[in-house]
Amino acid sequence: MNSSPWLNIGIFGLFVAATLVVVIRASRNTKTAADYLAAGRAFTGPQNGVAIAGDYLSAASFLGIAGAIALNGYDGFLYSIGFLVAWLIALLLVAELLRNTGKYTMGDVLSFRMRQRPVRAAAATSTMAVSFFYLLAQMAGAGGLVALLLGITGKLGQALVIAVVGALMIAYVLIGGMKGTTWVQIIKAVLLIIGAGVMTVWVLAKFGLNLSALLGAAVDNAPKAGEKLLGPGLQYGATGTSKLDFLSLALALVLGTAGLPHILMRFYTVPTAKEARRSVVWAIWLIGLFYLFTLVLGYGAAALVGPDAIRAAPGGANSAAPLLAEALGGPLLLGLIAAVAFATILAVVAGLTITASASFAHDIYANIIRKNGHDGAVKDKSDEEAEVKVARRTAIVIGIVSILGGIAANGQNIAFLVALAFAVAASANLPTILYSLFWKRFNTSGALWSIYGGLAVTITLIVLSPAVSGKPTSMFPNADFDLFPLSNPGIVSIPLAFLLGYVGTVTSKENNKEKYAEMEVRALTGVGAEKATAH
Repeated sequence: MNSSPWLNIGIFGLFVAATLVVVIRASRNTKTAADYLAAGRAFTGPQNGVAIAGDYLSAASFLGIAGAIALNGYDGFLYSIGFLVAWLIALLLVAELLRNTGKYTMGDVLSFRMRQRPVRAAAATSTMAVSFFYLLAQMAGAGGLVALLLGITGKLGQALVIAVVGALMIAYVLIGGMKGTTWVQIIKAVLLIIGAGVMTVWVLAKFGLNLSALLGAAVDNAPKAGEKLLGPGLQYGATGTSKLDFLSLALALVLGTAGLPHILMRFYTVPTAKEARRSVVWAIWLIGLFYLFTLVLGYGAAALVGPDAIRAAPGGANSAAPLLAEALGGPLLLGLIAAVAFATILAVVAGLTITASASFAHDIYANIIRKNGHDGAVKDKSDEEAEVKVARRTAIVIGIVSILGGIAANGQNIAFLVALAFAVAASANLPTILYSLFWKRFNTSGALWSIYGGLAVTITLIVLSPAVSGKPTSMFPNADFDLFPLSNPGIVSIPLAFLLGYVGTVTSKENNKEKYAEMEVRALTGVGAEKATAH
Protein backbone atom coordinates (compact mmCIF):
# COMPACT_ATOMS: atom_id res chain seq x y z
CA MET A 1 0.00 0.00 0.00
CA ASN A 2 1.34 3.41 -1.02
CA SER A 3 -0.49 5.45 1.57
CA SER A 4 1.09 8.66 2.78
CA PRO A 5 0.82 8.62 6.61
CA TRP A 6 1.41 12.36 7.02
CA LEU A 7 -1.17 13.21 4.34
CA ASN A 8 -3.71 10.96 6.08
CA ILE A 9 -2.94 12.48 9.48
CA GLY A 10 -3.24 15.99 8.00
CA ILE A 11 -6.65 15.35 6.43
CA PHE A 12 -7.94 13.70 9.60
CA GLY A 13 -6.54 16.58 11.70
CA LEU A 14 -8.46 19.09 9.57
CA PHE A 15 -11.70 17.16 10.13
CA VAL A 16 -11.14 16.95 13.89
CA ALA A 17 -10.33 20.66 14.11
CA ALA A 18 -13.43 21.65 12.07
CA THR A 19 -15.79 19.42 14.08
CA LEU A 20 -14.36 20.59 17.42
CA VAL A 21 -15.10 24.18 16.38
CA VAL A 22 -18.69 23.16 15.55
CA VAL A 23 -19.02 21.30 18.89
CA ILE A 24 -17.69 24.28 20.89
CA ARG A 25 -20.11 26.65 19.11
CA ALA A 26 -23.02 24.26 19.77
CA SER A 27 -22.07 24.02 23.46
CA ARG A 28 -22.73 27.76 24.02
CA ASN A 29 -26.47 27.11 24.16
CA THR A 30 -26.21 24.02 26.38
CA LYS A 31 -27.65 25.21 29.70
CA THR A 32 -30.21 22.64 30.88
CA ALA A 33 -30.56 18.86 31.03
CA ALA A 34 -32.87 19.04 27.97
CA ASP A 35 -30.11 20.89 26.08
CA TYR A 36 -27.37 18.46 27.07
CA LEU A 37 -29.32 15.19 26.77
CA ALA A 38 -31.85 15.99 24.00
CA ALA A 39 -30.29 18.98 22.14
CA GLY A 40 -33.09 21.23 23.46
CA ARG A 41 -35.49 19.34 21.12
CA ALA A 42 -34.53 22.00 18.58
CA PHE A 43 -33.68 19.94 15.47
CA THR A 44 -36.06 19.65 12.51
CA GLY A 45 -37.14 16.31 11.03
CA PRO A 46 -34.77 16.54 8.02
CA GLN A 47 -31.83 17.61 10.21
CA ASN A 48 -32.49 14.76 12.63
CA GLY A 49 -32.93 12.36 9.70
CA VAL A 50 -29.45 13.21 8.42
CA ALA A 51 -28.10 12.85 11.99
CA ILE A 52 -29.80 9.44 12.35
CA ALA A 53 -28.15 8.36 9.09
CA GLY A 54 -24.86 9.62 10.53
CA ASP A 55 -25.45 7.69 13.75
CA TYR A 56 -26.57 4.51 11.99
CA LEU A 57 -24.05 4.33 9.13
CA SER A 58 -21.27 3.11 11.35
CA ALA A 59 -17.82 1.73 10.56
CA ALA A 60 -19.58 -1.61 10.07
CA SER A 61 -21.74 -0.13 7.31
CA PHE A 62 -18.86 1.49 5.46
CA LEU A 63 -15.86 -0.76 6.09
CA GLY A 64 -17.47 -4.04 7.18
CA ILE A 65 -20.19 -4.35 4.54
CA ALA A 66 -17.98 -3.25 1.62
CA GLY A 67 -15.51 -5.93 2.72
CA ALA A 68 -18.23 -8.55 3.19
CA ILE A 69 -19.52 -7.92 -0.36
CA ALA A 70 -15.98 -7.96 -1.83
CA LEU A 71 -15.27 -11.38 -0.24
CA ASN A 72 -18.72 -13.02 -0.14
CA GLY A 73 -20.69 -11.18 -2.83
CA TYR A 74 -24.45 -11.52 -2.51
CA ASP A 75 -24.27 -12.92 1.03
CA GLY A 76 -22.36 -9.81 2.15
CA PHE A 77 -25.03 -7.56 0.64
CA LEU A 78 -27.63 -9.27 2.86
CA TYR A 79 -26.21 -7.24 5.76
CA SER A 80 -27.23 -4.06 3.89
CA ILE A 81 -30.72 -5.38 3.22
CA GLY A 82 -31.22 -6.34 6.87
CA PHE A 83 -29.96 -2.99 8.15
CA LEU A 84 -32.30 -1.09 5.78
CA VAL A 85 -35.49 -3.16 6.14
CA ALA A 86 -35.18 -2.75 9.90
CA TRP A 87 -36.17 0.92 9.55
CA LEU A 88 -39.72 0.00 8.56
CA ILE A 89 -40.27 -1.41 12.06
CA ALA A 90 -38.77 1.75 13.59
CA LEU A 91 -41.00 3.94 11.39
CA LEU A 92 -44.29 2.05 11.71
CA LEU A 93 -44.17 0.80 15.31
CA VAL A 94 -41.78 2.84 17.42
CA ALA A 95 -40.66 6.36 16.39
CA GLU A 96 -43.80 8.45 16.88
CA LEU A 97 -45.14 6.60 19.94
CA LEU A 98 -41.73 6.70 21.63
CA ARG A 99 -41.32 10.44 21.02
CA ASN A 100 -44.71 11.16 22.62
CA THR A 101 -44.22 8.92 25.63
CA GLY A 102 -40.62 9.51 26.70
CA LYS A 103 -38.38 12.36 27.70
CA TYR A 104 -34.69 11.48 27.36
CA THR A 105 -34.20 7.71 27.40
CA MET A 106 -35.75 4.33 26.64
CA GLY A 107 -36.27 3.91 30.39
CA ASP A 108 -38.84 6.77 30.34
CA VAL A 109 -41.11 4.75 28.05
CA LEU A 110 -40.65 1.38 29.74
CA SER A 111 -41.27 2.75 33.24
CA PHE A 112 -44.21 5.01 32.29
CA ARG A 113 -46.84 2.67 33.78
CA MET A 114 -44.65 0.42 35.93
CA ARG A 115 -42.65 0.53 39.14
CA GLN A 116 -39.99 3.13 38.40
CA ARG A 117 -36.84 1.91 40.10
CA PRO A 118 -36.54 -1.75 38.98
CA VAL A 119 -37.61 -1.04 35.39
CA ARG A 120 -35.32 1.97 34.99
CA ALA A 121 -32.41 -0.05 36.40
CA ALA A 122 -33.13 -2.84 33.88
CA ALA A 123 -33.43 -0.37 30.97
CA ALA A 124 -30.13 1.30 31.92
CA THR A 125 -28.40 -2.10 32.22
CA SER A 126 -29.61 -3.12 28.76
CA THR A 127 -28.62 0.26 27.27
CA MET A 128 -25.11 -0.10 28.68
CA ALA A 129 -24.78 -3.65 27.29
CA VAL A 130 -25.87 -2.73 23.74
CA SER A 131 -23.74 0.42 23.75
CA PHE A 132 -20.70 -1.56 24.92
CA PHE A 133 -20.96 -4.14 22.11
CA TYR A 134 -21.43 -1.37 19.55
CA LEU A 135 -18.51 0.65 20.97
CA LEU A 136 -16.29 -2.44 20.76
CA ALA A 137 -17.04 -2.67 17.03
CA GLN A 138 -16.26 1.01 16.37
CA MET A 139 -13.05 0.96 18.38
CA ALA A 140 -11.88 -2.25 16.68
CA GLY A 141 -12.59 -0.53 13.34
CA ALA A 142 -10.46 2.44 14.38
CA GLY A 143 -7.49 0.20 15.20
CA GLY A 144 -7.70 -1.74 11.93
CA LEU A 145 -8.13 1.34 9.78
CA VAL A 146 -5.15 3.13 11.27
CA ALA A 147 -2.98 0.04 10.93
CA LEU A 148 -3.78 0.14 7.23
CA LEU A 149 -3.22 3.86 6.69
CA LEU A 150 -0.24 4.66 8.84
CA GLY A 151 1.53 1.36 8.42
CA ILE A 152 1.25 0.66 12.16
CA THR A 153 1.42 -3.11 12.42
CA GLY A 154 2.36 -3.35 16.11
CA LYS A 155 -0.43 -3.90 18.59
CA LEU A 156 0.97 -1.17 20.86
CA GLY A 157 0.72 1.45 18.10
CA GLN A 158 -2.83 0.41 17.26
CA ALA A 159 -3.76 0.54 20.95
CA LEU A 160 -2.44 4.11 21.09
CA VAL A 161 -4.63 5.08 18.12
CA ILE A 162 -7.72 3.54 19.77
CA ALA A 163 -6.91 5.59 22.87
CA VAL A 164 -6.71 8.80 20.76
CA VAL A 165 -10.11 8.06 19.17
CA GLY A 166 -11.57 7.44 22.65
CA ALA A 167 -10.14 10.72 23.97
CA LEU A 168 -11.65 12.67 21.04
CA MET A 169 -15.01 10.96 21.60
CA ILE A 170 -14.98 11.96 25.28
CA ALA A 171 -14.13 15.55 24.29
CA TYR A 172 -17.08 15.76 21.84
CA VAL A 173 -19.53 14.50 24.47
CA LEU A 174 -18.20 16.57 27.38
CA ILE A 175 -18.09 19.82 25.41
CA GLY A 176 -21.09 19.65 23.10
CA GLY A 177 -23.54 17.18 24.64
CA MET A 178 -26.30 15.92 22.34
CA LYS A 179 -26.36 19.15 20.30
CA GLY A 180 -22.65 19.03 19.46
CA THR A 181 -22.81 15.28 18.84
CA THR A 182 -25.77 15.76 16.48
CA TRP A 183 -23.89 18.34 14.38
CA VAL A 184 -20.87 16.01 14.17
CA GLN A 185 -23.20 13.24 12.95
CA ILE A 186 -24.81 15.54 10.34
CA ILE A 187 -21.39 16.60 8.99
CA LYS A 188 -20.18 13.02 8.96
CA ALA A 189 -23.31 11.71 7.17
CA VAL A 190 -22.94 14.32 4.40
CA LEU A 191 -19.22 13.52 3.98
CA LEU A 192 -19.82 9.76 4.01
CA ILE A 193 -22.63 9.80 1.44
CA ILE A 194 -20.74 12.22 -0.86
CA GLY A 195 -17.51 10.20 -0.51
CA ALA A 196 -19.25 6.87 -1.17
CA GLY A 197 -21.20 8.46 -4.08
CA VAL A 198 -18.04 9.81 -5.74
CA MET A 199 -16.32 6.42 -5.42
CA THR A 200 -19.43 4.64 -6.77
CA VAL A 201 -19.56 6.82 -9.90
CA TRP A 202 -15.78 6.46 -10.32
CA VAL A 203 -15.95 2.65 -10.14
CA LEU A 204 -18.85 2.48 -12.60
CA ALA A 205 -17.04 4.90 -14.96
CA LYS A 206 -14.12 2.46 -15.12
CA PHE A 207 -16.54 -0.12 -16.53
CA GLY A 208 -18.36 2.23 -18.94
CA LEU A 209 -21.19 2.82 -16.38
CA ASN A 210 -22.12 -0.82 -16.96
CA LEU A 211 -22.97 -2.71 -13.74
CA SER A 212 -22.93 -6.02 -15.62
CA ALA A 213 -19.34 -5.41 -16.78
CA LEU A 214 -18.36 -4.58 -13.17
CA LEU A 215 -19.90 -7.81 -11.85
CA GLY A 216 -18.16 -9.81 -14.59
CA ALA A 217 -14.78 -8.27 -13.67
CA ALA A 218 -15.40 -9.07 -10.00
CA VAL A 219 -16.05 -12.72 -10.86
CA ASP A 220 -12.93 -12.87 -13.08
CA ASN A 221 -10.77 -11.40 -10.32
CA ALA A 222 -12.04 -13.84 -7.68
CA PRO A 223 -11.19 -17.27 -9.16
CA LYS A 224 -11.78 -19.13 -5.88
CA ALA A 225 -15.36 -17.87 -5.58
CA GLY A 226 -16.14 -17.45 -9.29
CA GLU A 227 -19.81 -17.24 -10.21
CA LYS A 228 -20.77 -17.95 -6.58
CA LEU A 229 -19.92 -14.28 -5.88
CA LEU A 230 -23.15 -13.28 -7.66
CA GLY A 231 -25.58 -15.66 -5.98
CA PRO A 232 -26.61 -16.69 -2.45
CA GLY A 233 -24.72 -19.35 -0.55
CA LEU A 234 -21.04 -18.39 -0.65
CA GLN A 235 -20.98 -17.56 3.07
CA TYR A 236 -24.25 -18.98 4.38
CA GLY A 237 -25.13 -21.88 2.09
CA ALA A 238 -22.57 -24.61 2.69
CA THR A 239 -24.52 -26.43 5.44
CA GLY A 240 -27.90 -26.39 7.09
CA THR A 241 -26.30 -24.72 10.12
CA SER A 242 -24.96 -21.81 8.06
CA LYS A 243 -28.40 -21.23 6.51
CA LEU A 244 -29.90 -21.18 10.00
CA ASP A 245 -27.10 -18.82 11.03
CA PHE A 246 -28.09 -16.46 8.25
CA LEU A 247 -31.76 -16.56 9.30
CA SER A 248 -30.68 -15.81 12.87
CA LEU A 249 -28.51 -12.91 11.70
CA ALA A 250 -31.31 -11.50 9.54
CA LEU A 251 -33.76 -11.58 12.47
CA ALA A 252 -31.27 -9.75 14.68
CA LEU A 253 -30.58 -7.07 12.05
CA VAL A 254 -34.24 -6.46 11.12
CA LEU A 255 -35.56 -6.41 14.70
CA GLY A 256 -32.51 -4.90 16.40
CA THR A 257 -32.66 -1.37 14.97
CA ALA A 258 -35.92 -0.49 16.74
CA GLY A 259 -34.27 -1.51 20.04
CA LEU A 260 -30.94 0.34 19.67
CA PRO A 261 -30.83 2.91 22.50
CA HIS A 262 -28.62 5.41 20.62
CA ILE A 263 -31.10 5.41 17.70
CA LEU A 264 -34.18 5.63 19.99
CA MET A 265 -32.65 8.59 21.82
CA ARG A 266 -32.44 10.55 18.57
CA PHE A 267 -36.27 10.74 18.47
CA TYR A 268 -36.17 13.01 21.54
CA THR A 269 -34.12 15.71 19.78
CA VAL A 270 -37.12 16.91 17.70
CA PRO A 271 -40.03 19.03 19.02
CA THR A 272 -42.96 16.81 17.93
CA ALA A 273 -43.90 13.26 16.99
CA LYS A 274 -44.58 14.43 13.41
CA GLU A 275 -40.96 15.58 13.15
CA ALA A 276 -39.82 12.23 14.59
CA ARG A 277 -41.69 10.46 11.80
CA ARG A 278 -40.26 12.83 9.17
CA SER A 279 -36.75 12.22 10.49
CA VAL A 280 -37.15 8.44 10.03
CA VAL A 281 -38.38 8.91 6.44
CA TRP A 282 -35.34 11.08 5.66
CA ALA A 283 -33.06 8.51 7.33
CA ILE A 284 -34.55 5.65 5.26
CA TRP A 285 -33.87 7.47 1.96
CA LEU A 286 -30.31 8.39 2.88
CA ILE A 287 -29.45 4.98 4.34
CA GLY A 288 -31.02 3.18 1.36
CA LEU A 289 -28.98 5.29 -1.07
CA PHE A 290 -25.79 4.58 0.85
CA TYR A 291 -26.38 0.82 0.87
CA LEU A 292 -26.82 0.87 -2.92
CA PHE A 293 -23.40 2.53 -3.03
CA THR A 294 -21.91 -0.28 -0.88
CA LEU A 295 -23.02 -2.84 -3.49
CA VAL A 296 -20.93 -1.10 -6.17
CA LEU A 297 -18.04 -0.44 -3.77
CA GLY A 298 -17.92 -4.08 -2.62
CA TYR A 299 -17.94 -5.57 -6.11
CA GLY A 300 -15.62 -2.74 -7.23
CA ALA A 301 -13.10 -3.77 -4.55
CA ALA A 302 -13.37 -7.40 -5.72
CA ALA A 303 -12.82 -6.33 -9.36
CA LEU A 304 -10.04 -3.74 -8.89
CA VAL A 305 -8.24 -4.95 -5.73
CA GLY A 306 -9.09 -8.65 -5.53
CA PRO A 307 -10.19 -10.80 -2.57
CA ASP A 308 -6.67 -12.16 -1.94
CA ALA A 309 -5.17 -8.67 -1.59
CA ILE A 310 -8.02 -7.65 0.72
CA ARG A 311 -7.55 -10.69 2.97
CA ALA A 312 -3.79 -10.08 3.10
CA ALA A 313 -4.15 -6.40 4.16
CA PRO A 314 -3.64 -5.53 7.86
CA GLY A 315 -7.35 -4.80 8.38
CA GLY A 316 -8.60 -7.86 6.45
CA ALA A 317 -12.16 -7.47 5.11
CA ASN A 318 -12.40 -4.01 6.71
CA SER A 319 -9.65 -2.81 4.33
CA ALA A 320 -11.72 -3.23 1.14
CA ALA A 321 -13.04 0.36 0.88
CA PRO A 322 -9.69 2.08 1.66
CA LEU A 323 -7.83 -0.23 -0.77
CA LEU A 324 -10.42 0.55 -3.46
CA ALA A 325 -9.97 4.29 -2.82
CA GLU A 326 -6.23 3.89 -3.31
CA ALA A 327 -6.72 1.90 -6.53
CA LEU A 328 -9.00 4.65 -7.89
CA GLY A 329 -7.34 7.90 -6.80
CA GLY A 330 -4.01 7.08 -5.19
CA PRO A 331 -2.89 8.36 -1.77
CA LEU A 332 -5.01 11.53 -1.89
CA LEU A 333 -8.37 9.73 -2.31
CA LEU A 334 -7.21 7.11 0.19
CA GLY A 335 -6.51 9.90 2.70
CA LEU A 336 -9.91 11.53 2.10
CA ILE A 337 -11.83 8.24 2.39
CA ALA A 338 -9.79 7.34 5.48
CA ALA A 339 -10.74 10.67 7.05
CA VAL A 340 -14.40 9.95 6.27
CA ALA A 341 -14.06 6.50 7.87
CA PHE A 342 -12.47 8.10 10.94
CA ALA A 343 -15.28 10.65 11.04
CA THR A 344 -17.72 7.74 10.88
CA ILE A 345 -16.14 6.07 13.89
CA LEU A 346 -15.89 9.30 15.90
CA ALA A 347 -19.50 10.35 15.27
CA VAL A 348 -20.94 6.94 16.14
CA VAL A 349 -18.88 6.46 19.31
CA ALA A 350 -19.85 9.96 20.47
CA GLY A 351 -23.55 9.10 19.94
CA LEU A 352 -23.18 5.82 21.81
CA THR A 353 -21.32 7.45 24.69
CA ILE A 354 -23.87 10.19 25.24
CA THR A 355 -26.69 7.61 25.10
CA ALA A 356 -25.10 5.35 27.71
CA SER A 357 -24.13 8.28 29.97
CA ALA A 358 -27.62 9.84 29.64
CA SER A 359 -29.23 6.54 30.59
CA PHE A 360 -27.07 6.27 33.70
CA ALA A 361 -27.57 9.92 34.73
CA HIS A 362 -31.32 10.07 34.01
CA ASP A 363 -32.52 6.56 34.84
CA ILE A 364 -30.17 5.50 37.62
CA TYR A 365 -28.95 8.76 39.20
CA ALA A 366 -31.98 11.09 38.85
CA ASN A 367 -34.76 8.50 39.24
CA ILE A 368 -33.32 5.75 41.41
CA ILE A 369 -30.67 7.43 43.57
CA ARG A 370 -32.21 10.94 43.80
CA LYS A 371 -35.83 9.76 43.27
CA ASN A 372 -36.79 12.85 41.25
CA GLY A 373 -40.32 11.77 40.52
CA HIS A 374 -42.49 9.59 38.34
CA ASP A 375 -41.27 10.46 34.84
CA GLY A 376 -37.92 11.92 35.80
CA ALA A 377 -39.51 15.31 36.55
CA VAL A 378 -36.70 17.39 37.95
CA LYS A 379 -37.40 19.11 41.27
CA ASP A 380 -35.25 22.20 40.74
CA LYS A 381 -32.38 23.64 38.73
CA SER A 382 -29.73 22.15 41.01
CA ASP A 383 -31.11 18.68 40.23
CA GLU A 384 -30.80 19.38 36.49
CA GLU A 385 -27.22 20.57 36.92
CA ALA A 386 -26.39 17.49 39.00
CA GLU A 387 -27.88 15.22 36.30
CA VAL A 388 -25.75 16.84 33.58
CA LYS A 389 -22.66 16.64 35.82
CA VAL A 390 -23.24 12.91 36.40
CA ALA A 391 -23.79 12.36 32.64
CA ARG A 392 -20.43 14.02 31.91
CA ARG A 393 -18.59 11.96 34.53
CA THR A 394 -20.22 8.77 33.26
CA ALA A 395 -19.10 9.65 29.71
CA ILE A 396 -15.48 9.69 30.89
CA VAL A 397 -15.84 6.26 32.54
CA ILE A 398 -17.57 4.78 29.46
CA GLY A 399 -14.86 6.27 27.25
CA ILE A 400 -12.09 4.62 29.26
CA VAL A 401 -13.90 1.24 29.34
CA SER A 402 -14.56 1.37 25.57
CA ILE A 403 -10.89 2.17 24.88
CA LEU A 404 -9.81 -0.92 26.85
CA GLY A 405 -12.51 -3.05 25.17
CA GLY A 406 -11.55 -1.74 21.72
CA ILE A 407 -7.92 -2.69 22.31
CA ALA A 408 -9.03 -6.21 23.32
CA ALA A 409 -11.34 -6.55 20.27
CA ASN A 410 -8.84 -5.15 17.77
CA GLY A 411 -8.72 -7.27 14.60
CA GLN A 412 -12.28 -8.64 14.88
CA ASN A 413 -14.73 -8.29 11.95
CA ILE A 414 -16.68 -5.17 12.84
CA ALA A 415 -19.83 -5.98 10.85
CA PHE A 416 -20.06 -9.16 12.91
CA LEU A 417 -19.50 -7.34 16.22
CA VAL A 418 -22.28 -4.89 15.35
CA ALA A 419 -24.57 -7.82 14.50
CA LEU A 420 -24.06 -9.06 18.07
CA ALA A 421 -25.09 -5.62 19.39
CA PHE A 422 -28.22 -5.88 17.26
CA ALA A 423 -28.96 -9.34 18.72
CA VAL A 424 -28.80 -7.93 22.27
CA ALA A 425 -31.01 -4.94 21.28
CA ALA A 426 -33.56 -7.17 19.52
CA SER A 427 -33.73 -9.62 22.44
CA ALA A 428 -33.53 -7.41 25.54
CA ASN A 429 -35.10 -4.15 24.34
CA LEU A 430 -37.56 -4.66 21.50
CA PRO A 431 -39.94 -7.15 23.21
CA THR A 432 -40.19 -4.85 26.24
CA ILE A 433 -40.77 -1.73 24.11
CA LEU A 434 -43.49 -3.35 21.99
CA TYR A 435 -45.22 -4.94 24.99
CA SER A 436 -45.12 -1.58 26.83
CA LEU A 437 -46.65 0.31 23.90
CA PHE A 438 -49.25 -2.23 22.75
CA TRP A 439 -50.15 -4.75 25.52
CA LYS A 440 -52.57 -3.49 28.16
CA ARG A 441 -51.80 -6.21 30.70
CA PHE A 442 -48.00 -5.88 30.54
CA ASN A 443 -46.47 -5.09 33.94
CA THR A 444 -43.24 -4.62 35.88
CA SER A 445 -42.60 -8.32 36.30
CA GLY A 446 -42.96 -8.93 32.55
CA ALA A 447 -40.61 -6.03 31.76
CA LEU A 448 -37.92 -7.35 34.11
CA TRP A 449 -38.24 -10.90 32.79
CA SER A 450 -37.96 -9.81 29.14
CA ILE A 451 -35.06 -7.37 29.67
CA TYR A 452 -32.90 -9.37 32.06
CA GLY A 453 -33.92 -12.72 30.55
CA GLY A 454 -33.29 -11.55 26.98
CA LEU A 455 -29.95 -10.04 27.99
CA ALA A 456 -28.80 -13.13 29.90
CA VAL A 457 -29.85 -15.59 27.18
CA THR A 458 -28.26 -13.54 24.38
CA ILE A 459 -24.93 -12.98 26.12
CA THR A 460 -24.74 -16.62 27.28
CA LEU A 461 -25.39 -17.92 23.76
CA ILE A 462 -22.85 -15.47 22.28
CA VAL A 463 -20.18 -16.64 24.74
CA LEU A 464 -20.93 -20.30 23.89
CA SER A 465 -21.03 -19.67 20.12
CA PRO A 466 -18.38 -20.21 17.38
CA ALA A 467 -18.03 -16.41 17.31
CA VAL A 468 -16.06 -16.57 20.56
CA SER A 469 -14.24 -19.94 20.36
CA GLY A 470 -13.70 -23.08 18.33
CA LYS A 471 -12.84 -21.65 14.87
CA PRO A 472 -9.79 -19.93 13.32
CA THR A 473 -11.96 -16.80 12.88
CA SER A 474 -13.24 -16.83 16.49
CA MET A 475 -12.38 -14.20 19.09
CA PHE A 476 -10.37 -16.86 20.98
CA PRO A 477 -9.32 -19.30 18.21
CA ASN A 478 -7.27 -21.52 20.52
CA ALA A 479 -10.10 -22.10 23.01
CA ASP A 480 -12.96 -24.52 22.40
CA PHE A 481 -16.21 -24.07 24.32
CA ASP A 482 -18.60 -23.47 21.39
CA LEU A 483 -21.57 -25.48 22.68
CA PHE A 484 -24.12 -23.37 20.73
CA PRO A 485 -23.76 -23.93 16.95
CA LEU A 486 -24.89 -20.50 15.64
CA SER A 487 -22.67 -17.39 15.49
CA ASN A 488 -25.64 -15.08 16.01
CA PRO A 489 -28.20 -16.14 18.67
CA GLY A 490 -31.15 -14.03 17.39
CA ILE A 491 -33.34 -16.92 16.20
CA VAL A 492 -33.35 -18.39 19.73
CA SER A 493 -32.93 -15.34 21.99
CA ILE A 494 -35.58 -13.05 20.40
CA PRO A 495 -38.58 -15.45 20.61
CA LEU A 496 -37.41 -16.52 24.07
CA ALA A 497 -37.35 -12.89 25.28
CA PHE A 498 -40.91 -12.35 23.98
CA LEU A 499 -41.95 -15.56 25.76
CA LEU A 500 -40.25 -14.51 29.01
CA GLY A 501 -42.05 -11.15 28.90
CA TYR A 502 -45.38 -12.95 28.45
CA VAL A 503 -44.75 -15.51 31.21
CA GLY A 504 -43.49 -12.84 33.62
CA THR A 505 -46.64 -10.78 33.03
CA VAL A 506 -49.27 -13.54 33.32
CA THR A 507 -47.68 -15.01 36.47
CA SER A 508 -47.77 -11.63 38.24
CA LYS A 509 -50.91 -10.15 39.82
CA GLU A 510 -49.83 -6.55 39.19
CA ASN A 511 -52.39 -4.62 37.13
CA ASN A 512 -51.83 -1.16 35.66
CA LYS A 513 -54.53 -0.97 32.97
CA GLU A 514 -55.60 2.55 34.00
CA LYS A 515 -52.08 3.81 33.53
CA TYR A 516 -51.97 2.06 30.14
CA ALA A 517 -55.00 4.09 29.01
CA GLU A 518 -53.13 7.29 29.89
CA MET A 519 -50.03 6.06 28.08
CA GLU A 520 -52.04 5.07 25.00
CA VAL A 521 -53.64 8.54 24.72
CA ARG A 522 -50.28 10.23 25.14
CA ALA A 523 -48.52 7.91 22.67
CA LEU A 524 -51.16 8.38 19.96
CA THR A 525 -52.01 12.06 20.41
CA GLY A 526 -48.96 13.64 22.02
CA VAL A 527 -51.05 15.16 24.85
CA GLY A 528 -48.67 15.77 27.76
CA ALA A 529 -45.60 14.93 25.68
CA GLU A 530 -42.35 16.76 26.24
CA LYS A 531 -42.19 20.06 24.26
CA ALA A 532 -39.19 22.01 23.05
CA THR A 533 -38.32 24.94 25.24
CA ALA A 534 -36.71 28.13 23.99
CA HIS A 535 -33.69 29.50 25.79
